[in-house]
Amino acid sequence: MSAAPLTAPTREARLARAAVAALFLTNGAVFFNVVPRYPQIKADLDVSNAVFGTALAGYPIGALLAGLLAGAAIRRFRSARVAAFGIVVTTLATLVIPFAPNWIALGGALFVVGALDAVVDVAQNAHGLRVQRLYRRSILNSLHGVWSIGAVLGGLMGSAAAGLGIPLAVHLSISATLFSIVALVAYRFLLTGPEDAERPAEAEDDGRANHRRSFTGSAVRMLAALGVLAACGALVEDAGASWGALYLSGDLRTDAATAGLAVVALQVAMTVGRLTGDRVVDRFGQRAVVRAGGALAAVGMGAALAVPSVATALAGFALAGLGVATLVPAAMHTADELPGLPRGTGLTIVSWLLRGGFLLSPPLVGFVADLTSLRVGLLSVVLAGVITVVLAHVLTNRSR
Repeated sequence: MSAAPLTAPTREARLARAAVAALFLTNGAVFFNVVPRYPQIKADLDVSNAVFGTALAGYPIGALLAGLLAGAAIRRFRSARVAAFGIVVTTLATLVIPFAPNWIALGGALFVVGALDAVVDVAQNAHGLRVQRLYRRSILNSLHGVWSIGAVLGGLMGSAAAGLGIPLAVHLSISATLFSIVALVAYRFLLTGPEDAERPAEAEDDGRANHRRSFTGSAVRMLAALGVLAACGALVEDAGASWGALYLSGDLRTDAATAGLAVVALQVAMTVGRLTGDRVVDRFGQRAVVRAGGALAAVGMGAALAVPSVATALAGFALAGLGVATLVPAAMHTADELPGLPRGTGLTIVSWLLRGGFLLSPPLVGFVADLTSLRVGLLSVVLAGVITVVLAHVLTNRSR
């Protein structure tokens, strides 16, 4: 079958892109509906910060333990089914949270939600890459941008529900119904057929012929490098979420409202970078874009820490978010194209290492901050940018 022109994707491809974008949006919105209700959940359980934090750790632990199962699930059921129906099951799992009688039960519920989310995340990225191959140009960055929009939408829904005093069970039931409907409707328009259907025949043959030889050699080294790149993206993103407000309110002594702008600056810049990143990647290639982004993050945050002020700090977080906007999608795309691996394996491993970065980043930065200061701890963002510049050469280059 002849390939569609670069500027004229087929109707099937356009519908599939809209459908997978809806899944990314929904995936971002489901869990972020819960996050603004944390203060109420903590108060209802009447637990300390340390105990509540221990319960929250159930989410990343579940994601890490279940994340490596995503490849097998995709090969067994296909990425479309795993992504769409996985979202429905995830929304149902969130309905347990309002009825958790103690912190252990809450941790268990979050463990299940995190496990399901990890599998869904790999599946939706795998399907997005299928659609990208039909388009024959980059679209994965925009899909991650839509996920960020979904996260903001979910956060706003949760905040509004909390402000209106809507019971948590009612709020999450509305969220589960709404996003389950979106996922099931989207499923009708996702791509059918085997996961390799959009790959060139010669690439499939080469992958099968080199399966045993490649997995134990260069592919392992490539996966390690891609995992480090993905973890660097996680570290930068977590720096804004976990430490931005503390840095502004502590070291720079701002009020709470201003301190909260750190994560907003990073996330807004990252979202803009992802929504516009595909055109830049098509023009200059993933290696050049990621390398330039790593340099931008390192220089931007380095300058902000060297000359500390509220304005420079917000600019530094924004430049860091913009700099790593295309990093994780590029690492995922390259992992999915590695020859000699069972389909979905490379993407699964890199996604798992990415979540490991999110789990390890907070204690790492916190440890350095306790030994020195949070200002020094945030130099980890600069280091992540430098590592990104060094390792960017392993990425698949998509320049025309």
